[in-house]
Amino acid sequence: MAHTSQTPGVVSGRLQAEDYARNFCDLHPPLDPHAALVAADRCYFCHDAPCIAACPTEIDIPLFIRQIQTGMPRAAGRTILDANILGGMCARVCPTETLCEGACVRQTAEAKPVEIGRLQRNATDALMAAGPQPYARAASTGFRVAVVGAGPAGLACAHRLALHGHDVAVFDARPKPGGLNEYGIAAYKTPDGFAQAELAWLLGIGGITMHTGVQMGRDLSLAELREDHDAVFLGLGLTGVNALRAEGDALAHVHDAVDFIADLRQAGDKRRIPVGRRVVVIGGGMTAVDAAVQAKLLGAERVTMVYRRTRDRMGASQHELLHAASKGVQVMTGAAPVRLLGDRVVKGVEFAATDPASGAVRPDDHFVLPADQVFKAIGQRLGPAPGGLEIAGGKITVTGPGRSALPDVWAGGDCALGGADLTVTAVAEGRDAAEDIHARLTGAGRIAAE
Repeated sequence: MAHTSQTPGVVSGRLQAEDYARNFCDLHPPLDPHAALVAADRCYFCHDAPCIAACPTEIDIPLFIRQIQTGMPRAAGRTILDANILGGMCARVCPTETLCEGACVRQTAEAKPVEIGRLQRNATDALMAAGPQPYARAASTGFRVAVVGAGPAGLACAHRLALHGHDVAVFDARPKPGGLNEYGIAAYKTPDGFAQAELAWLLGIGGITMHTGVQMGRDLSLAELREDHDAVFLGLGLTGVNALRAEGDALAHVHDAVDFIADLRQAGDKRRIPVGRRVVVIGGGMTAVDAAVQAKLLGAERVTMVYRRTRDRMGASQHELLHAASKGVQVMTGAAPVRLLGDRVVKGVEFAATDPASGAVRPDDHFVLPADQVFKAIGQRLGPAPGGLEIAGGKITVTGPGRSALPDVWAGGDCALGGADLTVTAVAEGRDAAEDIHARLTGAGRIAAE
């Protein structure tokens, strides 16, 4: 998104250097040792532990909090990572308010849960800071597994397979591995290069070879991978972006929100990222919130999120919407884009009011929001699917722990039909698929490719 002189409303460097440093600092800074002990003391250590049931990776939360309470944060980190090898990232980005903390007994009783997410960060950070990972790779099995996609699902799968002694080759289309963790999360949630630091720590187990800049369909095929490996795991993510299907979509300064977020994550100097004075974000999910908030943090004067249905139907959590509001983002519901206005460069968006229940457009009720920059955050879809797989609902159909229609191919994460599109869910699916692959390989040797 380079600076365009014909549109003075979209410029870089709107703020002073110190403003960028403050705006994009750590959203939830780490607890100091004393604060961690105080937070841990609030846990009831419930016998039935509803927080565990609410965690897709089923971390033993009462145990790791007890370990922090008794002065063993590194042991707590091991408890977390045994279940979720990307527990450090999940501590930063998980919607804990709707998962573990939402299920916390103290949330139910007092509307103030135990700070499970921040305690998890305290423990995982302590373990990572202590040195190399504590996991020892098993003796080599001689089996070779291909993992396509170096995002949360692929990395969790690769680590667990390597732990069992398999040789893992990871292929990713991007220049840097990490997937969603590296390219798709708001910059203020994981500053200071944490995604790459966690990745390097994870790869320390050995037995994992990373191949970046390699795209499925362009540089390699599923048939080739099946021929050269004993099993294949697909953690492709959702690489396609849904079309807006509105007139004017090709005007300048109309962008996909995912590209804007990725640009920000990769920018060494955020002052160089241009932003409009009046920004409209179309969509109601987490991507829309991340784009809207960061546009505000870059210095946009007016940022409006517009969603076609009611607020309770939005994909973003209430917690994230409140965070957006605290940064000055306006949220408008019950409106759908009809066309983008402008001559070569976007000047506004015409919306039509919608029926709250169906989202259908009301043809006689239109209005215009002025905009010099528009971000589309209306959902992503699976890119071209490899042949031989069953697709339903725009995703790969799987059964059990990620088994696809092909006997030697598994899938997990956002590309697979099933769980919520969350980092923690992807980790659970990658881990569970790895265990199933391991059982199949060690039980029956090379899986016959059909």
